[in-house]
Amino acid sequence: MDERTLLLLLAPLVLLDLGGKVWALVALSRAPRVRGPKIAWVLVILFVNLFGWVAFLLAGRDEG
Repeated sequence: MDERTLLLLLAPLVLLDLGGKVWALVALSRAPRVRGPKIAWVLVILFVNLFGWVAFLLAGRDEG
């Protein structure tokens, strides 16, 4: 598999991850309450690949 094919296969995943991070950061900034400190969630969203923003969207928001 050459580099161009690999890039074409990975581009949608990179865009999905980037879009998810932006979505989670916007949701975090608008949330009046979250489980835990917001700065910790920012670090998780930004530095834990794929699972960071998914974890926030599933467990970090405090709907209560």
